[in-house]
Amino acid sequence: MLFRCSIRMTILILFCTYLLCFAFQCSPCNAVTLSLKIAHKFSAEAKEFWSGKYGDSFLPWPSKGTGKYYEILHRQDVARHGRKLKTYQTVYFSSGNETVNLGEQFGWLHYAFVDLGTPRISFLVALDTGSDLLWVPCECRQCAPTPSPSYGLVGISEKDLNVYSPSSSRTSKRVTCDDSFCNMGDWCQTAQADCPYDVQYLSDNTSTSGILVEDVIYLSDGDRFGFNGSMATSVIFGCGQVQSGSFLDGGAPDGLLGLGLGNITVPEFLDKAGLVDNSFSMCFGPDDSGRILFGDKGDSYQQTTSFLQINETYLVYMVAVEKIVIGSVVLEVPGLTTLVDTGTSFTYLPEKVYSAVTTKFDEQVRETKVSYAPWEFCYEASKFEGAMDTPSLSLVFHGGGNFSIYNPLIALYDELDTLQAFCLAILQGDIAIIGQNFMTSYRLVFDREELKLGWSPWDCYKLDEADRNADVSSSSVQETGSHFKASPSPISHGNNPSPKHGVPPVTHIFILNKGSQGPHGGQPHLGSHKILSFHLCFLIITTIMSVLY
Repeated sequence: MLFRCSIRMTILILFCTYLLCFAFQCSPCNAVTLSLKIAHKFSAEAKEFWSGKYGDSFLPWPSKGTGKYYEILHRQDVARHGRKLKTYQTVYFSSGNETVNLGEQFGWLHYAFVDLGTPRISFLVALDTGSDLLWVPCECRQCAPTPSPSYGLVGISEKDLNVYSPSSSRTSKRVTCDDSFCNMGDWCQTAQADCPYDVQYLSDNTSTSGILVEDVIYLSDGDRFGFNGSMATSVIFGCGQVQSGSFLDGGAPDGLLGLGLGNITVPEFLDKAGLVDNSFSMCFGPDDSGRILFGDKGDSYQQTTSFLQINETYLVYMVAVEKIVIGSVVLEVPGLTTLVDTGTSFTYLPEKVYSAVTTKFDEQVRETKVSYAPWEFCYEASKFEGAMDTPSLSLVFHGGGNFSIYNPLIALYDELDTLQAFCLAILQGDIAIIGQNFMTSYRLVFDREELKLGWSPWDCYKLDEADRNADVSSSSVQETGSHFKASPSPISHGNNPSPKHGVPPVTHIFILNKGSQGPHGGQPHLGSHKILSFHLCFLIITTIMSVLY
């Protein structure tokens, strides 16, 4: 019985093989070719196909090149690839992407308006890459005063600074001690208690403490095609009940936005929400204005250096400086670990490096040296009209990237606004810190995914003539007079297709059942395949016979 089945199976296989070989050789096949025509999902052919099948329910059809056209394509890409693609290239605060240095009274830090809660309330927060947590004054037991006139915010904010209240926000949620974001669970009496927090800062006796809460932050997208509008996403931040130190003396009186490498930062929440890549950029202009953009990964021409680990963990934006170039002098400082901190106003160097750098700088300056505490190296400015000749200064990072300091000096004026001196804005400290003054005229990219710092010279106001940048000022949500005036973003949004000239990807296939001709207008020539098909048939038969017998 088994032998008969094998014979029958063999005959059946040989017969099918014969038909296959005949199909390869039959002369009618030489005049036939199978083909598919593909069409873009929003093409005229696709429109005709769907209209004929379902009527006009699929209309209106998005016009090619419009913002809606590209928005739909991008949304579907995101749906297909999940978290591999983010919803937006870049986003910024709903009040705009502008930041501003508010001077000595506000600790020389850069500030931006952030909107939180429902109804939304604006907070003027300091921006700090040296810490992680966003916190705002809340249920205050010890907070800075909030009346705006006490800070001289004329032209910046016509309203008083605000205090957050969890009970007044419809979208506020508690963060309990058993939450994965609660790092101080040992302080809790029960798992369902409010999670406490306490953050100590580098400044003497400066801290904030309170409880963690969850609420929404409002953002606008920086999309090239103008899909502007406000969006809300949840973040966890500190309800700052007790502040101390410089927080009571003008430094961050209305809160602070930590942008460090921790998992409780705004960039991390935006990444986990699928909005943008886990990266952001800051640009610092010489006129004390700046820009911030979340999701920005920088450009191919920027220079980069990797962040360093501390005890095998990436904790802060620490980089390695290998050389410091002062004019014609190259000072070797191999592996000098240096913190990149936008929350520090000036630049600091350890004692030995500070002494070597300032000495080499001073040796190349021929002007009269004067003293203005806390600066050690100041030079009389009476002979100058706002400038003086000084040696250049630059840092060489690990990997060879060169970071030129555009203006290492600060100008000092008296009470009558008369220029008195120029001072080298470097101070001695326990560790090396690149502060805001050395970041001027750069766009700095803090890439938290690839763990590297990127930088490129940048004008924080102007768009690049080569159209590398998208003007997203129209995307800013215009709120009350408490916000900065919106201004163009300096940031490039990559190689997005132009609405006029872009060639969108083929994202769908329609079978239209039409034959196609060969490259020269006639039918495709199959004669060259005849010998190959005979060999294929013989090989198939031989293989089957050898297996069965």
